[in-house]
Amino acid sequence: MRILLIGKDGQVGWELQRTLSPLGKLLSLGRQEVDLTELEAVRSCVRLYRPNVIVNSAAYTAVDKAEIEPDKARLVNELAVQVLAEEALKLDAWLVHYSTDYVFDGRKQAAYVESDQALPLSIYGLTKLDGENAIRHSGCKHLILRSSWVYSIHGANFPLAILRRAIEMDQIDVVSDSFGAPTSASLIADITAQMLYRVTWDQLLKESASGIYHLVATGRTSWYEYAKYLVGLAKKKGLPVKVASNKIFPVSADTYKTGAVRPKNSMLDSKKLCSEFGFVLPEWKIDVERFVNELVMPKPL
Repeated sequence: MRILLIGKDGQVGWELQRTLSPLGKLLSLGRQEVDLTELEAVRSCVRLYRPNVIVNSAAYTAVDKAEIEPDKARLVNELAVQVLAEEALKLDAWLVHYSTDYVFDGRKQAAYVESDQALPLSIYGLTKLDGENAIRHSGCKHLILRSSWVYSIHGANFPLAILRRAIEMDQIDVVSDSFGAPTSASLIADITAQMLYRVTWDQLLKESASGIYHLVATGRTSWYEYAKYLVGLAKKKGLPVKVASNKIFPVSADTYKTGAVRPKNSMLDSKKLCSEFGFVLPEWKIDVERFVNELVMPKPL
């Protein structure tokens, strides 16, 4: 099996290099090798390699900047994705693509299921939804995986930012009225590889699995409770945390003026994924502890 991975340097892409390599011949490309704003270059790349599977973990993810760069966000999140879908269809290849809770408005009280109406609040969310629709309308075989609150030890993300502030500052404010389930890039990459293995070898899944799936860790927390758990864990593991637990203060999301509106409910229901593929997803705290352990682990010489 020939696998083309686009976006190897991102949080999920970094982990996918590990999990996809046992499945076949893997070609991993980053921004230096293929620029998603150059549509013909994207098309040529796929035609040159002729993969059986295309995995697109690249995206325009600057949520606030997208409000002033809508054309660039659309180019990467929709038009480049449309090119990948068109080429996947011609090759009869699977296309794996990652999406987000930002396709929803966050006003629902319960966790979102795949069939809920998408109502993006931001340009980023709108372009990600348009990318999903481009794939679905293309007719190619696809796995669209929506996730939220993604993190890893690579890149820029919430837990790394919180720990940096906890080490440098005496007190920190964290949003307490937005809810979700922190989901590690390693979990997403592990599940992706297992899904691809199943759809390429299981005849029943080959015929029925194409579609949208929600993929998040189990459980529910707020950014505030997440930060308190993370800082407490980091302190216990020996990181030089400066802030005391009673100096982490809850604030409303309205306190922060941002360019784009964020959904306050980022909860996604993963029951469809678990039912279709037989997975049991871990509680969010498990991978957060693993994340902290990786941070404190001595680096090999």
